[in-house]
Amino acid sequence: MHDTPILQYLRKHGQRLDSEIATATGIPLHTIRTSLHDLSARGEVSKCSVTRFANGKPLEGILCRIAGTIPPKAPGPKPKG
Repeated sequence: MHDTPILQYLRKHGQRLDSEIATATGIPLHTIRTSLHDLSARGEVSKCSVTRFANGKPLEGILCRIAGTIPPKAPGPKPKG
């Protein structure tokens, strides 16, 4: 396993969208997506496709994090079981 700017960014900032990683690192989005695919195939990151909406328009992206990490619980009240 070698440390890439993507892995460094995810270790520091946790779960992020591919577009956020591209903006923060200055790496083109298509390069980020290719690298995420390779990192996922090696088991270094977990990723999933997401669709978010901005002004009613869908934005496709990849949400990813370091493999084996669990994101923190969202703040606020939780539903009772």
